[in-house]
Formats: sequence, structure tokens, C-alpha cells
Amino acid sequence: MSTPRFGRVLTAMVTPFASSGAVDFDVASKLAKYLVAEGSDGLVVAGSTGEGSSLSDEEKLDLFACVAEAVTVPVLAGSTFANTQQSVVLTAQVKATGVAGVLATTPAYARPNQAGISAHLGAIAESTKLEIMLYDIPSRTGRKIAAATTIGLVKGHKNVTALKDASGDLVSAAHAKAVLGDALTLYSGDDSMLLPFLAIGAVGIVSVAAHWVGPEMAGIVHAAALGEWEEAQMLNERAAQSFAFESTEAYPNPMPSKAVLRVLGFNVGECRLPHAPSDPELNAAAAEIVASLKTARG
Repeated sequence: MSTPRFGRVLTAMVTPFASSGAVDFDVASKLAKYLVAEGSDGLVVAGSTGEGSSLSDEEKLDLFACVAEAVTVPVLAGSTFANTQQSVVLTAQVKATGVAGVLATTPAYARPNQAGISAHLGAIAESTKLEIMLYDIPSRTGRKIAAATTIGLVKGHKNVTALKDASGDLVSAAHAKAVLGDALTLYSGDDSMLLPFLAIGAVGIVSVAAHWVGPEMAGIVHAAALGEWEEAQMLNERAAQSFAFESTEAYPNPMPSKAVLRVLGFNVGECRLPHAPSDPELNAAAAEIVASLKTARG
């Protein structure tokens, strides 16, 4: 069973902050190594889970370099924004940090049409020789990348090779995969949708819950790749409580992830505003998630 270019289980890493509010690069390095040991064969840095919208360009570049140096697995840089020119300028610089690729997100807030989305993502692809993973997450951006747009980008740019689909639209993802075949490496971008995405040709997951259920996520993906669907379903059921916990209206991602990591002994700090700090209810729920998982693992 061959391993895809970026791996099968990628964790969308949180960004640790010190009590001063600065990025804690020492904790980031330790966390990256831990995630790899727990089953991640790729990492995404400064994405939405990594509070990329709250980081400066300098912080991002330093964080990309820190994580890429800490691990030997592929690291993807979240170097894009709604501002096309700013995305192009920063993305052109990330190759020097040692990352393996770029996570290019649909531009948020502006809500462009598909032609605008295609031109935006195409400009980013042209700014670097690194491989590009498109990121479709309409719940955050307000716009979906249409299947036709994905197909056009992959056909028109040789370095656009992967899609992280967090839209929940299996029909669109299946269509793009059917048309593009091996030219598109498809990933589920939603932990709760992993099994159905694997069934339509996804190779794996870009995961939030893999921060603490890494072995289960790796087990699901590898069992499915071997056709062992009952094993994959069993592991999915074990992780399902974590999927429900990782982001809610009361505590949106990445607040729950940071709470769990603190229970596990990682001093990742609080989120930056506009995310609110944790509270006793979230902390108690995180402790319960860890305890329940320990019991389920025996």
C-alpha cells in the first residue's frame, strides 16, 4: 500500500501560545513530534485550527520553519488569505522554510463567484513550485469550490494535486475524483465524514481530533485501505464522541482541541481573540473526553 505524497492522516495543528500571547515555538516543536508518534504522517500548520487568521506573516513563516525542522513528515503551510496579492507574496516565501506544500483556502468574506475563486487559487499556485492542496470549507468562507472549478484548477496547474474537502458534499467530491482520477488526491476535511469520503476514493483525512485520537484515525484510514470496513467502523465509533466534541456552537474549533491538549500535558495556552478563553465547563468536558478514550482503549 503506497503512501500518498502528503500522507494519509494529517493533523491540522493548533498553534501554541505562551502566557504572554506570543507563539510558543518550543511547545509547537514538541507537539509536532508527539502527533507524528501518535499516527500522523503529515501536518498542516497555521490553518483554521492553527488560528492562521490571527497570526502575522512573520509568525507564520517562523512557525512553518519550526515545525518542518521538528519532523520528517510532510508539512503544509497555511499561507493564504482572502487577499489574493498578500497570499501570493507570502506563499512565494514558504518554500524556504522547508515545508512540503501549501494549503490554499477559498477566500473568505469576499464571497467571489467561481471565476474569482479559480483566479485567486490559480494565482497562488503560480506563485510557488510547491504542491498545492485546495481547501474547501464553505462554513468558514461562505463559498464552496464547485467540482468544475476543482477540475479546472487541477488540469490547469500541475502543482495543484490535492483537495481537502470540508463541505460535506459527497456528490461534488465524487464527481471531481471520478473526472480527475489519480490526478487528484482527495482528503476528507471533516472527521465525522471520514468513512463516506474513504468510500468515494479519499486517501485519508486532514483531522482536528487526531490531536488526541491519532491512533484511531490512522487505524480507520489503514483498515479502509485494506478493505477491513468492520474494523474501520469500530474505530470510528470509538472516536465519534471526539468528533462531536471538537467544535460546537458554544465552543468552536480550536477551543476544544486546546482544552484536550492541556489535559494531556501540553501547555498550548488559550486561543487568541476573537476566540474566547476556555472556561470550567469546557475544561471538564475535555477531561471527560480523555478519560472516556482511555477506558475505550482498555
